Amino acid sequence: MYDAGKILFGLLVLAGLTTLPVWYNVARGKAGPQPQLTVGTTEKQCVLPTAEMRAGHMALLDEWRTRVVRHGEHATRTSGGREVRMSLTNTCLGCHAQKDQFCDRCHDYAAVKLTCFECHVVPKRSK
Repeated sequence: MYDAGKILFGLLVLAGLTTLPVWYNVARGKAGPQPQLTVGTTEKQCVLPTAEMRAGHMALLDEWRTRVVRHGEHATRTSGGREVRMSLTNTCLGCHAQKDQFCDRCHDYAAVKLTCFECHVVPKRSK
């Protein structure tokens, strides 16, 4: 192995360049500004607390889809005892009808593809 040092140096440089974005974010130490969301409702409470909805709304929607489509259930109770319909269109979009002011802003910030409206109709109040 005549060139072991050169190969090792090259691998270290490649590893450093590959992980550069991670090191840059660690050194910078702060996230970008969070999007300002517009909630167009007078409702005081969502189906779940805000922190839980931010972290797990997709799991909730997947669970609802399974329960409605496979088990024929159409209503559920919130942790506060309130009964709500398991429906993106009739429950969620009742408060969050401005897709461009709510869904799109958060999904763009998180760089996550919004797939709900591949099947569901985009709310009329959205741009």
